[in-house]
Amino acid sequence: MKDLFKWNPYADQPHNIAPKKERFRFHLKHSGSYISLLLSNISRAFPVLARYRRIRRSLYTEPVYLEDPFGIAVSPGKMDPQKIISGLEDMKIEKILIRIPSWEKDKLDLYKKFIAEVRDQKREVLIALLQNREDVKDPANWRIFLERVFDAFRDSCEVFEIGHAWNRTKWGVWDYKEYLDLAYPARELAEKFGVKTAGPAVIDFEFHLYPAVLKEITFDIISSLLYVDRVGAPENTQFGWDTANKTALLRAVIDGSGQKDKSLWITEVNWPLEGTGKYSPVSGKPNVSESLQRDYLTRYYILVLAGGLVERVYWWQLAAPGYGLIDDRDNKWRKRPAYYAMRFLVSQLRRSECLGRIQNDEAEIFSFRRNNQEFVVCWTNHKPYELKFHQEIKKVLNVTGDELKSAGDDAVYIDGSPKYVYFK
Repeated sequence: MKDLFKWNPYADQPHNIAPKKERFRFHLKHSGSYISLLLSNISRAFPVLARYRRIRRSLYTEPVYLEDPFGIAVSPGKMDPQKIISGLEDMKIEKILIRIPSWEKDKLDLYKKFIAEVRDQKREVLIALLQNREDVKDPANWRIFLERVFDAFRDSCEVFEIGHAWNRTKWGVWDYKEYLDLAYPARELAEKFGVKTAGPAVIDFEFHLYPAVLKEITFDIISSLLYVDRVGAPENTQFGWDTANKTALLRAVIDGSGQKDKSLWITEVNWPLEGTGKYSPVSGKPNVSESLQRDYLTRYYILVLAGGLVERVYWWQLAAPGYGLIDDRDNKWRKRPAYYAMRFLVSQLRRSECLGRIQNDEAEIFSFRRNNQEFVVCWTNHKPYELKFHQEIKKVLNVTGDELKSAGDDAVYIDGSPKYVYFK
């Protein structure tokens, strides 16, 4: 495979420049690595699946307190920092993620200035460290990058995520052993500089990679880039697994890898938007309308957080034409429907208690209590449905917080766009 790396500034990711035939030859060449992964997972399969079944049976059955599980990624160069601060303050977001690429290690002063501007006493910073092929080929250069970043940001950053989406060859890592070569010095230097690390930053539903990595590397936080956009709605299945089941399986895999006490963070998720052309990170089916992105965001956050298995979720990202909460093309600042959905979600669920999932074959219904006010969030992934309650309804708000109907009725007409139903 050619050692080329070309950045796509429109979609904030590398171009996948290797042809399919070359990628096939690469996978064939590294088949021994895949066999070792297979053997490692087979030995753990039965205890992991047994634990998964126990976790799945208890999912959504116990109250879960949601302290502050909401995070958003922001980027230098994505509009004026003051506009970013304004957006974060408007949504009451106190946890931010910032990417720093290894190939920009000589620009750390720019990142320091940016972080100093967007961070305040309440706002936590997670830095994701991005790699490319040169870092694998030149370990000394990667080590220099780590030392500079840890030293520069140890007083302003809570956690550093080691590597990024390395199970995609366009990010420069060709198998899990090469990722370990990046993670080993990171773990060593993290101890030296007294900083916390997150990893292994695997993207998508490829949980078979966790055991082999977690056997070798100890992270303070376990991280996953758990996208489900390729199947559409978060309730849809991939190989029989929907989003809720995926989080249960991932937790079982992590526990089975000796990391039972570690927190799990989802550090990247979004749905790319149709009609955004070169700004979308993907083509075809994963792209959705702005209204669907709005609804899927709320549904994903609730499905993932209400189970108590995931401590926090970061949306990628605040401002981006192809998938962000804000469309920042032409130096403008258009807040998309998903922006308002996130703002309302945070206002209602932060420091709330999820009381559980209400059993219903036609709809998803999650019960919450916040400041002595009980309410449910409900929607359907199928045809619209009239949902009747045994309590008198005080008010019904849509996914962005607008009131839909007067008090007194005992039924709500629901569809794919979540409704917040409050009781007297």
